[in-house]
Amino acid sequence: MAYLGALTKTLKRGLLLSRIDVTRAICSSVWRPARIEDVLPPLESFSRRHIGPNESEVADMLETCGVNSMEEMLSATIPGSIRLKRDLILDSPLSEQELYQRASELSKKNKLCRSYIGMGYHDCIVPAVIKRNILENPGWITQYTPYQAELAQGRLECLMNFQSMITDLTGLEVANASLLDEASAAAEAMALCFRQVKEKETRNTFLVDRHCHPHSIAVVKTRAHFLGAEVIVDDYKSFNLSSGEVFGVLLQYPNTEGRIEDYTDLLTTAHQKNILVAFAADLLSLCLLKPPGDLGADICLGSAQRFGVPMGYGGPHAGFFAVKHSLLRSLPGRIVGKTKDKMDEPTYRLCLQAREQHIRRDRATSNICTAQALLANMAAMYAVYHGPSGLRDIAVRVHQTTLALAEVLRRQGHLVHPGVFFDTIKVTCNTNVSDSLKVLRRATERNINLREYEDGAIGVSLNETVTPNDLLDLLWVFGCSRDNVESLERGDLDGVQQGSFMGTSLERSSSYLTHPVFNSYHSETNLLRYMKKLENKDLSLCHSMIPLGSCTMKLNPTAGLQPLSWPEFANIHPFVPVEQTPGYQELLEELERDLCEITGYNKISFQPNSGAQGEFAGLCTIRAYLESKGEHHRTVCLIPDSAHGTNAASAHMAGFKPISLKTNHQGGVDMEVWKEKLEYHNKNIACIILTYPSTSGVFEDGVKEICSMVHDCGGQVYLDGANMNAQVGLCRLGDYGGDVSHLNLHKTFCIPHGGGGPGMGPIGVKSHLVPFLPDHPVIKYRGNTSQSFGTVSSAPWGSAAILPISWAYIKMMGADGLRRASEVAILNANYMVNKLKGHYSFVFTGEHGFNAHEFILDISPFESRAGVEAVDVAKRLQDYGFHAPTMSWPVKGGLMVEPTESESKQELDRYCDALIRIREEIKEIEDGKYSRDTNVLKNAPHPLLSVTANEWNFPYSREKAAFPASWLTTDNKFWPCSARANDLEGDRNVIATLYDKEKSKK
Repeated sequence: MAYLGALTKTLKRGLLLSRIDVTRAICSSVWRPARIEDVLPPLESFSRRHIGPNESEVADMLETCGVNSMEEMLSATIPGSIRLKRDLILDSPLSEQELYQRASELSKKNKLCRSYIGMGYHDCIVPAVIKRNILENPGWITQYTPYQAELAQGRLECLMNFQSMITDLTGLEVANASLLDEASAAAEAMALCFRQVKEKETRNTFLVDRHCHPHSIAVVKTRAHFLGAEVIVDDYKSFNLSSGEVFGVLLQYPNTEGRIEDYTDLLTTAHQKNILVAFAADLLSLCLLKPPGDLGADICLGSAQRFGVPMGYGGPHAGFFAVKHSLLRSLPGRIVGKTKDKMDEPTYRLCLQAREQHIRRDRATSNICTAQALLANMAAMYAVYHGPSGLRDIAVRVHQTTLALAEVLRRQGHLVHPGVFFDTIKVTCNTNVSDSLKVLRRATERNINLREYEDGAIGVSLNETVTPNDLLDLLWVFGCSRDNVESLERGDLDGVQQGSFMGTSLERSSSYLTHPVFNSYHSETNLLRYMKKLENKDLSLCHSMIPLGSCTMKLNPTAGLQPLSWPEFANIHPFVPVEQTPGYQELLEELERDLCEITGYNKISFQPNSGAQGEFAGLCTIRAYLESKGEHHRTVCLIPDSAHGTNAASAHMAGFKPISLKTNHQGGVDMEVWKEKLEYHNKNIACIILTYPSTSGVFEDGVKEICSMVHDCGGQVYLDGANMNAQVGLCRLGDYGGDVSHLNLHKTFCIPHGGGGPGMGPIGVKSHLVPFLPDHPVIKYRGNTSQSFGTVSSAPWGSAAILPISWAYIKMMGADGLRRASEVAILNANYMVNKLKGHYSFVFTGEHGFNAHEFILDISPFESRAGVEAVDVAKRLQDYGFHAPTMSWPVKGGLMVEPTESESKQELDRYCDALIRIREEIKEIEDGKYSRDTNVLKNAPHPLLSVTANEWNFPYSREKAAFPASWLTTDNKFWPCSARANDLEGDRNVIATLYDKEKSKK
């Protein structure tokens, strides 16, 4: 009745009807209001759920910052010359329920077919226990990259399992913790081979077998072009390895037509000439097939997708990369290694190239800054669940099914191309090309996708999901007679082994996955408990805020994550006809339109599937544009020394010469140095790369002037979009001078970090750069008029399956919500600054005393006064249940803090309290209460094993060590799982597999 009364008042107020008239109209259902939304109470706004502080708390926080309103703070923070003077033009925000309905409508528009296209993508069975407890579990998907090893022992152990699985199956000694996809891994293999060559001017040819996957060939060509290497694509049997120009070879195993070649002779000749050989291999086939390492390969790469990871219209999937031990220190990406902690207990950590881009910059071995940790963990658990015998059974079933299909097709008179194969056959129909067209039409009738080769043949790649009924449908598609089909049903297939490599020299004889971890968790109960045990070792957003500067660890909305598991989004091959994916295409168009409105750009490419790859793609776009104008001499790329380390590495990879620019005392570009460099390099300027707001955490007043000056001298402006979280709805990259930017969708736009990946790094460009954006050799979605620089990812839309997350975030927030998120992100950072004033000093602040969405605490003064470094504060924060901020970057001895808009005032206060208490602990050292060598910071973190030990030899209490704040209790205490890891020992003696050190160096 209360609702009816309120409804009556609303109607009466709006329409001047009497109470009796209104009640009669409602009850009789004769009259209806003109706008139902004017009558019904609105659904709850998602932005209220996303943004941490409520309006009352915002008012208190603004007062703490010394301002009277949000607008006053923004005016003092962001230069007026770049402020957006209007609201963003976006759709009205959807509630979570409305979003669910809209996403469901789009998903249903996609046509779910059985895809036997292959080319590195296969349907697979995702074990429900893994899907539910890893892919859909915030305890696994909201963790950050495991740079703080003591808080990440669970996923580090799982990634060690992944590395060990890869080394076992490939037969090589060491593997990394995953790469982005197979094609970019192939490009990394080419680059690794090139780095080994001293005489690059004379040895600059990379040979690629023409039977490699076409998308891998395309990405290798793109990378080689800007590296200055030549790629020759030909039949491997025609390779001339005696010319002295060759530095490396890439082979597919089995190749893109499914054929398994014996490359023994080529390997022998190549190694005689000191030429490195890389194999792009199918991981499941290696359960039966002789591994590349046993054949003598130097490198093996590929995709772990078919190990329990959905196709996802192209990703995300874990690429793998393994090498001989002699190439260990050239291995790109992240490597998990074993070491000891301070208690002499074994522990895991990232080793070697964990942050090499920030140290070596343009001399880095690659620009890789992320991996596919979440998907690598899924693939590793798939191997743990099935074990060696289970994986072999799956491989045998796939192989035998393919052999049976091939035999029946032969009996029908079709030509199944000669040679041996694993799961893929190439079929030439029995009379002429019209039969191929008929087969393809019949396949369409049964909702089956097959591969079409340029020569008119048809490819069929089978997988673990294939049932007897699927096989019968395929035989019908190829027009097989009833007699031939019945021979299959009776098992009357005398020639079924024709085409098999089993029993030949190519059959695997070596064992694999012998470690107990792969032989102990084959029941669901055991696997569930193992996964939960690892999850419990890791700190994630489920526990507390993770305030890493420039990494934006904000809420990952559950509503936006749901579509990731829906079959209509997850179970689609990336190379199906575009007509089968209208739902995906509509979603991509809407997301592109929204991102263009948010950024001020004219076009978005979704192909780059990481931020660093987006940098590379954006810079290659600039390079192609300049070359189209005949300005090949423009090679200088100016980069502030506070920039992300990947900027310099990406510029070098794109063929530019990075020149560093010094920052001023406010953390921005030093205008005097800038003008001097610009004048000196004027005619050769290709571009400038700016992160805005700067990595120092300030909005530079001169950004518009800097961009204008670059344009005046004929250069382009690359604005790194890593810090978009402070700009959405407030200013637009394309308005104040940007020509191209990448957007970290796993930061500002809510894709979860997954413990170190996945990520997405689409690029936005102005109209003059549109023709030069990435294209794709398989799905030619940009037509034939493109002047594209090339291809950067295996799939045309990168990791398409996670794009619905960012689409959903924008749809639910709307223009007002997105703007409010940026405002509160800036407020939260400045609130923390004001809470910490008097306890810490800050490296940079803006001209009017305000920061952007992040700030840098200066820890360096404590080193001389107390022997305390940034790493000590970082480790001590673990005892308080917090992840450390970004450590010693971009300023040595600094901690860069970014709280994001999702954190509540209570959580900000708790983090500030922890930092204030740590400052008091530092003062205790300064005052001589504790020595510089033995104190609560130097010994941090304090794991449960240490606190509960019989002996306690520290000069402070166990309680001070483990429960240093009143709000820490046994109910909410997060225990680091190891004492401080010994980084130096871990890098000196790299052990990157579960097996002993000797095996890793066999």
